[in-house]
Amino acid sequence: MTFGQQPRNGSGFNQQPQSPYQYDQQAPQYQYGGQQYAYAPNGGAAIDAQAAYSYEEAQRVSVTRAYGEMTIGLVITAVVAVLAQMSGAYVAFVQSTGLVGFILFAIVQVGLAVYLGARIMKIKAGTARVMFYVYAALMGFTLSSIFMVYDLGSIAVALGLCAVFFLALTMFGMTTKINMLKAGPILLIGLVVLIVAELVLMLLFPGDTTLMIVSAIGLVLFAAMTVHDAQQTRAIFAQYQSQGPEMVKKVSVVCALNLYLDFVNIFLYILELLGNRD
Repeated sequence: MTFGQQPRNGSGFNQQPQSPYQYDQQAPQYQYGGQQYAYAPNGGAAIDAQAAYSYEEAQRVSVTRAYGEMTIGLVITAVVAVLAQMSGAYVAFVQSTGLVGFILFAIVQVGLAVYLGARIMKIKAGTARVMFYVYAALMGFTLSSIFMVYDLGSIAVALGLCAVFFLALTMFGMTTKINMLKAGPILLIGLVVLIVAELVLMLLFPGDTTLMIVSAIGLVLFAAMTVHDAQQTRAIFAQYQSQGPEMVKKVSVVCALNLYLDFVNIFLYILELLGNRD
């Protein structure tokens, strides 16, 4: 089951281009070396190089901030999941509210993610960060249910494989010359089709074989999304870097949310494929 989806490329930026690949085209252009450097082209070139290095360093720090926020969110999720399992809070919640409570809880999660993306330009960076952490805690509460289905060894193995796989995909996305931003609309359509197909297949053809097929397709899809979101994170920061620290902090939260969802879904699909059920 895929948890906590939010519309991709729908983070609510008023100035966001209509298609993801336009980020590179609209990235802020910085020009250095005006007329005062005309008499010393070599010195002007040195200053240009220094300015370019400073800009690249600032962008690297911004991207690191997004991955740092994602990591904090994952830690919150893990801690809440363990505590909910140890206390039996999730089981008590489901038993007391039934299916209605489960559905309402899922709606709250999705609504929070959508609201965060849509209102990011109108709220403070600190508020956006708190909302992201609350979302991560709610996700942890939901994911505590995996302890009732899988043994601890399977969960640990799936988490380790997910971390390695996610890191490899991120490095590939940051270094490859393949422009995955152009694949954004295709990946969005694939995500919608996957969710609908997962629900239909589970209702009409329930069973381990169906689960394995859906999980394999989902794993491939979110692997591609991870590469896309790694490149999109860098592209978004390139676009909004010139709008000040507050904007960078806001952007980092939205990018962290996208990366967080990629990680969680990859983990769940790996667990479904390789996990031993209790």
